[in-house]
Amino acid sequence: MIQYLTFLTRCFRLSFVGDWRYYLWMLFLSIVALLGLNAYCKQFVHGLATTGMTDQVSWGLYIANFTYLVGMAAAAVMLVIPVYIYRNRDLHNLVIFGELFAVAAIIMALLFVTVDLGRPERFHHLMLRFNFPISMLTWDVIVLNGYLLLNLHICGYLIYCAYCRRKPGKFFYYPFVFIAIAWAISIHTVTAFLYSGLGGRPFWNSAVIAPRFLASAFAAGPAFLILTLQVIRSTTDYTISDRALLTLRNIVTIAMTINMFLLGCEVFTEFYTDSAHVASAKYLFTGLGPHRGLVPWIWTAIGLNTVALLLLYLPVSRGLQFLNFACVMLIIGVWIEKGMGLIVPAFIPTPLGEIVEYIPTLNESLVSLGIWAFGLLVYTILVRVTVPVLFGRLSFDREYDPNALPEPLPH
Repeated sequence: MIQYLTFLTRCFRLSFVGDWRYYLWMLFLSIVALLGLNAYCKQFVHGLATTGMTDQVSWGLYIANFTYLVGMAAAAVMLVIPVYIYRNRDLHNLVIFGELFAVAAIIMALLFVTVDLGRPERFHHLMLRFNFPISMLTWDVIVLNGYLLLNLHICGYLIYCAYCRRKPGKFFYYPFVFIAIAWAISIHTVTAFLYSGLGGRPFWNSAVIAPRFLASAFAAGPAFLILTLQVIRSTTDYTISDRALLTLRNIVTIAMTINMFLLGCEVFTEFYTDSAHVASAKYLFTGLGPHRGLVPWIWTAIGLNTVALLLLYLPVSRGLQFLNFACVMLIIGVWIEKGMGLIVPAFIPTPLGEIVEYIPTLNESLVSLGIWAFGLLVYTILVRVTVPVLFGRLSFDREYDPNALPEPLPH
């Protein structure tokens, strides 16, 4: 216990150590996070009236980000599967970074749910009315918190074993890895069922919602990891090969192809059948009369995703410059399509035929940016602590030495 507490203390101290780039990045994220906290304090005092949500559109930017981040967290499995099932050695040393990102993404997702609650101090009422197993919200609470605990255990155990200079025990590690694979798929499937199970919102009543969620998640998540791994490679001496990045590129390409195909199937079904429930889809893609708030956004998303997919299919994307460009477009495009393009249209028009458009307020946007900044702050600290431990520069018998030569760790 003393050794473990010493490990936590050393990791805490190490999180404050870095070069000027590290301090500048952490300062920027801290400022944005504090601005978001200040905006949330205003919301806490004045209520959800500080947001753009109304009685007609009761879910907005917060739930859009929540949906997107659940998928980003689930995408960690796209590193785990090639390594532990298909024995891909190129990605073996990168799994830990996917798991760490899953932890940060789930924390952000849970924070977005918290700020979406009108009276968060009454959260305990949700626990008193834990309507299991009928309520899909109850299932979502279980799978999200369970996935967070799984990844915390996997990451914490691997890092602590590296700190102690010992080989991880298979009994305490491998079973949880394979459970996490199934659990990662379940968190986004259950989140999709939250929407598709709401009969009063026909826009979501589609069997392809869950497959679309998974496909877009397995595209945007690895795309984000491609970018972050390059940052880690350029700011540390951790070895990340181009071959590993190109393996992730292949995963992104396949997943994005499936996502675009499913989107096309859904659009065809909505517009070709021209059913009575096509109004929400029309509002999203073409607008309803003068109400066209989301039309530029969804076509921007489709354009970004299409260009990104074409680049990924072309040999030019084997160069990191074009690959990074495609990943940035894909991340933004999926955020629009899967966030605002999925959540808001289901509320327009209302079951009574009212058309009330939704525009996020400045305060709402600041809260969202603050949560994103806090999540990236958490991820940065986790990576900052992990790399020296994996290199053997911080261990139970050695204080942190940035100039020490890397030592091989047990595999």
